[in-house]
Amino acid sequence: MLTIAFPWIFALLPLPWLLRLLLPPRRQASLAVRVPFGDRLRAAGAEDSVARRTGRNVGGVLLSGLVWLLVVCALARPQWLEEPVTRDQPTRDLLLVVDLSGSMRQEDFTSATGARVDRLRAVKEVLGDFLVRRQGDRVGLVVFGDAPFLQAPFSTDLGLSRRLLDETAIGMAGPRTAFGDAIGLGVTLFAQSDAPAKTIIALTDGNDTASQVPPIEAARVAKERGIRIHAVAIGDPTTAGEEKLDEAALRGVAETSGGSFFFAADRQQLMSIYEELDKIETRQVKVISHRPRRDLFYWPLLAALLVSLGEKAGMLLRRSRISGGQSAAGTVRVDPLTGRLEVRN
Repeated sequence: MLTIAFPWIFALLPLPWLLRLLLPPRRQASLAVRVPFGDRLRAAGAEDSVARRTGRNVGGVLLSGLVWLLVVCALARPQWLEEPVTRDQPTRDLLLVVDLSGSMRQEDFTSATGARVDRLRAVKEVLGDFLVRRQGDRVGLVVFGDAPFLQAPFSTDLGLSRRLLDETAIGMAGPRTAFGDAIGLGVTLFAQSDAPAKTIIALTDGNDTASQVPPIEAARVAKERGIRIHAVAIGDPTTAGEEKLDEAALRGVAETSGGSFFFAADRQQLMSIYEELDKIETRQVKVISHRPRRDLFYWPLLAALLVSLGEKAGMLLRRSRISGGQSAAGTVRVDPLTGRLEVRN
């Protein structure tokens, strides 16, 4: 669609006419020769000269007006509006924190087909389905064992996040559980985020045995920075030793940051938890629409230049024809005895 950026520029169209009307004409001094037979010279070429001058003046005014019109059109900045371009801008950054410690080898969960599998395999399946439903969010993935590691940076490419989740393996980050450090890494990753909503969903099946930062302290820092943490505990709550599930610590992390605590003893409960989280952390997408503008001012400028050049070329051509005609007509002289005009070739 054609639009004009500065339509008020067209108010300048009568400017040359107003200047001609208001300003005094330019006076130009010229040399003249007084001769007694000037009236006869003027009368000899008056009719044809007046006709030529009138035609040239009308043509010159029209061409000059056309050039001015094209220049004003260029100044008005005509633009062509392209088709709207829309882009979905995520309003939530979601970080998934997954435990890869040795206790995730326990085969006390089932797969989608009912086969008995280890905890990590079941988590991958449930988290994968959860990721598919998070269209519009930027999702990142942190895994932890002895130390936390960034497995997938924040991205709207959920297929990539799921593939990187599937590539994780038990023990690849160490056999122990650094849950507090994982939350601390997540808080650091959110430092570059400008999303209105920031959420961490942390999953573990044990207690913190390797962190330098206590989980509660990490949760307090997260709350100060506007990050909400949902803690998901899986496994057997009756386990003792280093693999004991510390529900109290996980519940404290969730409550401190304003999130929720969930426990899943089997695959069905785990699916229900992530379905509930999908409802709590609703997906909101901000649609940004933009219509690109393509400037067209150079076309009227080019037309004005061509018209002006054509006018100058026509003027030079007329002058060459006039000088050629005068040369062919010969020389005009006055007989000093009779006073008559004579033409000599």
